[in-house]
Amino acid sequence: MAISGIGVQTKEAIDDACPSEGFRLLKEAGFSHVDFSLNKYMINKDIYQMKNSHFFDKSITELKEYFRPHKEAAAKCGIAIGQMHMPYPAYVPQGKAELNDYLWNEMAPKSMQICHYMECPYIVIHGFKLAYFLGSEDAEWAETERFIHYLASMAKEMGITICIENLYDSINGHLVEGPCCNVDKVVERIDKINEQYGAEVLGFCFDTGHANLVGIDFDYFLTRLGHRLKVLHIHDNDGIMDLHQIPFTFAKTRENKSSTDWDGFIKGLRAINFDGVLNFETAPVLTSFPEEMKVDALEFIAKIGRYFEKEIGRK
Repeated sequence: MAISGIGVQTKEAIDDACPSEGFRLLKEAGFSHVDFSLNKYMINKDIYQMKNSHFFDKSITELKEYFRPHKEAAAKCGIAIGQMHMPYPAYVPQGKAELNDYLWNEMAPKSMQICHYMECPYIVIHGFKLAYFLGSEDAEWAETERFIHYLASMAKEMGITICIENLYDSINGHLVEGPCCNVDKVVERIDKINEQYGAEVLGFCFDTGHANLVGIDFDYFLTRLGHRLKVLHIHDNDGIMDLHQIPFTFAKTRENKSSTDWDGFIKGLRAINFDGVLNFETAPVLTSFPEEMKVDALEFIAKIGRYFEKEIGRK
C-alpha cells in the first residue's frame, strides 16, 4: 500500500482574510493535504485560563459561511482537508460550569458539523486529563468515553471517525503519561466502541512529539495499533518540552543520535502498511523562522514527508 499524501496544519499557514493565498502556498510547497486547525478558534491556553472566544456562538449556517472560502480555496488548489483538530480541552478540571457546558454543548457538536461540511473524514479530540483528580486512569477514561459516546452517533451519521491521541500530562512539574498512552487499552477500547456502533466511529491519532516526551516505544505502539491508526501528528522535540518542531531537529548526544525514534516510527508504519497521510503538526516552525523563510520551511517539511514516504515503502 502507498502513502496517500503529505499534510500540514493550516495554523500559521492560512489567513482567514485570504485563504486562497495560503492554500496556494501549501500546494506549491509540496503538500496534498491539510490538517484543518479548528483549534485555533478556541486556543487551549485561553480555555485553561477560563477564557471563551465565543467563536462557536455562531449558528451552524454562519459557521459554514465563515469557512466556505477555505473549503472552496482548498478544492481549487487540489488540496484535501484530510483531518481536523477539535478545540481542546473539551473539559477543564475544576473549571467553571459555564465554560465546560459551552465546550460540551456548543463547541463539540458544532465542530462535528464543520468537519462534515468541510468533507473531512477525521476529527482529533483530546482525552480528558483527569487521572490526578479522579485517582485512576480507568476513571479518567470513563469520562472521555462518555464524551465519545455523546459524539459517536453524530460521527456515524456523518461518516466521520473521531480520533483520540496519545497525550502527556504535567504533575508537580514533571511530565508523565497522559490519556491514551497504554496501547493495549487503546486497542481494546477502540474495538469495543466500534463494535457497539457497527462503524468506525473511533480511531487513533499517533503523536510523535507526545510519544517522545514520555518514552513510548514507537515501533511496538504503531504495530499494535494496526488498522486503528487513522491519522498522524508528526513533529519533534528535545524530550523535555512539547516544541512541535521539524523532525531530526534535536539530538541526544554530540554524536547526533536523534532525540526522537524516527527509525521506530518508519518501521512501525511499514509493518502495518500504513496508507494514510503523513501529516506534520509543526505550526510553531512557521513563526520561529523569519517570515521571508516561510516558503523554505514549508518546502523542507514537505521534503521530509517525501523521505518518510520513501522509507516506509522500502521493503
